[in-house]
Amino acid sequence: MPRRPDSLETLQLSHELLRRIPKGRTITAPELHQQLADAGFERDMRTIQRQLETLAEYFDLDRDDSSKPYRYCWKERAKGLSLPSLSTQESLLLMLAEQHLSSLLPAKLMKSMEGFFTQARSQLVDKGSSQREREWLQKVRVVSTSQPLLPPKIDPIVFDQVSNALYGNQWLEVDYKNAAGKRTATRVMPLGLAQQGPRMYLVCRFDGYDNERSLALHRIVSARATTLTFERPKNFDLKQYDDDGRFGYGHGERIRLNFRIEKEAGLHLLESPLSADQLAVELDDVYEITATVVDSAMLDWWLRGFGDAVSGIGKTPIPL
Repeated sequence: MPRRPDSLETLQLSHELLRRIPKGRTITAPELHQQLADAGFERDMRTIQRQLETLAEYFDLDRDDSSKPYRYCWKERAKGLSLPSLSTQESLLLMLAEQHLSSLLPAKLMKSMEGFFTQARSQLVDKGSSQREREWLQKVRVVSTSQPLLPPKIDPIVFDQVSNALYGNQWLEVDYKNAAGKRTATRVMPLGLAQQGPRMYLVCRFDGYDNERSLALHRIVSARATTLTFERPKNFDLKQYDDDGRFGYGHGERIRLNFRIEKEAGLHLLESPLSADQLAVELDDVYEITATVVDSAMLDWWLRGFGDAVSGIGKTPIPL
């Protein structure tokens, strides 16, 4: 009788394999091996192959052994496990996640989820789902609040290395070229990823420094996640970094902002205030707005965008 730990490990491996075997297409043992590795399950190839052979005997799996590596899939009418029987609601959720979260999830995690995304797509085009469910992805969209721009090209190898280092709290070696064209080779501590419009930024600390900087991912020429790990700084908070206006080229200085804006241009500020403490006073043809905000270059750019519709801008620093 096998020892309990071995039995549990075998059960876990079988479960992970069965979840990742697709229906409607085939997958090889090397592909499954890579997906498991990306998800953190370290098993050698021979173990994967042996387990697949065993599973093919007891489950409704098809094995194509006409060429090597062998290819596996669920039989057409197989019930399988949770993956082949994803509900249409689960499929919709997975599709939305793939569309909108792919750049914010670790590359390894996205790769390990490929089988799930494929099954979700299959489920939505299957006759078992209604037309309304299939049409839902064409009925929802995230739209830009400014002039749409195409995202700058990011080297996929760079993104993989950056996201993996961020996920594993590993030091990252980068070759970075700034906007002026100056290149710097250095080691950084990755602390966060942020998407701002079409651009993505890595928040990090340079080796030997205790302040944070933002590096545009498309300007990283090369990156390599090292095997050296670090303890994530307890005094760093990505939300606070954003709240301090750091992505808007600010330094966390809070001010009391006041200005006047023509009613037609400023009506949206009554619906979407600048801050929780915003005050809006209606005058003859303008609104007088007062709000506590973070001072930043982005704030100045936003105000200038209204042109002559904004006047009387005042900024009063708020003491810490």
